[in-house]
Amino acid sequence: MAQSTASIDKTYKLLIGGQWVVGDEGTCAVVNPATEEIVGYAPEASVAQAEAAAQAAQDAFPAWWRTPPTERARLLQALADTLRERQGDLVPLIISETGATAMVGSRMQVPVAIERCERYARSATRSWDIALPPSVMQATPLAAGGLIGGVVHRQPVGVVACISPYNFPLVNMVGKIAPALAVGCTVVMKPAPQDPLAIIELAEIMHAVGFPPGVVNVITSSQPAPAAALTTSPNVDMVSFTGSTSVGVRIMEAGAATMKRQLLELGGKGAGLVLHDADIAKAVGAIQSVWSFHSGQICTAPTRAIVHRSRYDELVAALAAIAPNLKVGDPTAMDTLVGPVISAAQRGRIESYIQAGSDEGADVIVDGRRPTHMERGFYVAPTLIAGCRADMSPVQEEIFGPVVVVIPFDDEDEGITIANGTEFGLYDYVFSQDTDRAYRIARQLRSGNVGINSAQRNHEAPFGGFKMSGVGRDGGDFGMLCYTEMQSLIWPG
Repeated sequence: MAQSTASIDKTYKLLIGGQWVVGDEGTCAVVNPATEEIVGYAPEASVAQAEAAAQAAQDAFPAWWRTPPTERARLLQALADTLRERQGDLVPLIISETGATAMVGSRMQVPVAIERCERYARSATRSWDIALPPSVMQATPLAAGGLIGGVVHRQPVGVVACISPYNFPLVNMVGKIAPALAVGCTVVMKPAPQDPLAIIELAEIMHAVGFPPGVVNVITSSQPAPAAALTTSPNVDMVSFTGSTSVGVRIMEAGAATMKRQLLELGGKGAGLVLHDADIAKAVGAIQSVWSFHSGQICTAPTRAIVHRSRYDELVAALAAIAPNLKVGDPTAMDTLVGPVISAAQRGRIESYIQAGSDEGADVIVDGRRPTHMERGFYVAPTLIAGCRADMSPVQEEIFGPVVVVIPFDDEDEGITIANGTEFGLYDYVFSQDTDRAYRIARQLRSGNVGINSAQRNHEAPFGGFKMSGVGRDGGDFGMLCYTEMQSLIWPG
């Protein structure tokens, strides 16, 4: 794996209204979670700079809205082309910032961001107008009767504050800004404080390929105040946020005063419902991805294995055999399957949930706390907690780490009840060789997404959650519609 061209000597800056400026509050070190070494220094924006970025985006919005869709498409494709050219240095930078393994970093970070840019470049010229059937209206005190026509027109929502998480910084941010820019919105990017450097690099590329001043802005900060300012600013029309439910709640509360449109993709506690007739190999393959895919730092992971009692011992044994044999180590090595988690604080949080499971009466079958062969880095090895009850804290709460909990059930209704029995509802799974039955059960799960006998995604499907897992949907065409407002245009026939 090539080394990143990023250096701790590089001066990263904020982009506000087409100008590169230093952070008013100095800088903050970005730490490699695998080595605990400094990757670089991110600028610390002030609240005033956050407000200035929002104002710049608002000032740029009218002209960008009027920009021909073909030009918006051209710029998005130019972004995709440059990202493709820059993969050689961007991938190592993202691996060093996030701790993602070489396999995840090389396949799922920059390449998917490129795909999203190209997908929304293709759709930028599409009309989203919907013609309404003529309606015969009787005369009223308001107007004469007659045949009334109409169309539903989609306008860009305006300025979007795009606040992304630490697990897939580039992919997630591009998934927000590409559709927003395609429909005519302007954006302020605010990446997670743990790994913001690749997003500044993204802004540099967008500036270089010719996005007009103010259309794309970026602020970074390790403190909550600048991001909070975006959620209350009258110059921000919409907040698109991916992250924890607790922060999502605060964003929704903050946006109420200015009626901000919101897209909130929040926490998950994925249920993997394994029925008595399941193909255990398929179920185990999906569930073990909690360990091998970005160390469980993904909200769609099937972290709760809810297993029919007749297959319970078989599944636990299979998982217990796999967990200790997944290589934990240096994320730059191509054969590493489990890298570090993002920070010491997150490692401590994960370890506290493992301990809570033990204290509450569960069996820690495979304990991944503090793997002894790693002298540095924020590592948690694959952990399997069996014999769980549905009310235990590791079962109810999002851990966001390489921890699988297993809960037995005796009949179909009980399994569905357990699956629906958390405050989350983002992504669940059903495993059964009777596909009619699996489909019927999937429709009873209170979850925005349900995988049937597979953990594979369909990126054209609407993505989002029920309950405390969020508000709104993105993905595919839905990812464009969510950044628009409907306007009804009515006229006499």
